[in-house]
Amino acid sequence: MSRTQLLDPAVGRAMSALSAAAKKGLGDPVLAELVMVRASQLNHCAFCLDMHLRVARENGESEDRLGLLAAWEETEDLYSERERAALALTEAVTVLTDGFVPDAVYERAAGHFTEAELAHLIGLITVINGWNRLMVSRRVAPGGYRP
Repeated sequence: MSRTQLLDPAVGRAMSALSAAAKKGLGDPVLAELVMVRASQLNHCAFCLDMHLRVARENGESEDRLGLLAAWEETEDLYSERERAALALTEAVTVLTDGFVPDAVYERAAGHFTEAELAHLIGLITVINGWNRLMVSRRVAPGGYRP
């Protein structure tokens, strides 16, 4: 079975523009990278994990926080309540087990973000899930990210 490594340039530009707009609107590059790493962990996207772990480190994220991100719920003192609300929303949107985001998860996030920030956060979660699916479906290997 052959897989293409190519991505239509127009699709790539559109996805990149959506990513940039969501990150800019969220206004917190460190949180944006935590969200993208967590979604990529859940989706088993090695390419996106490699990329966003690098970018998170470039933005000053600590190895402790990156290393324990998969178990963020058990590390009460390592992530702020705002970050924890964003990570819970990331998981709910990424793994739509019940077909929707639970009200409590949404309300928790809404309590920590302005309406505009929340819209950008949801946009960011949506676009990283799209990128994950584009990369995983084509089995794009990690290591190809260049800033």
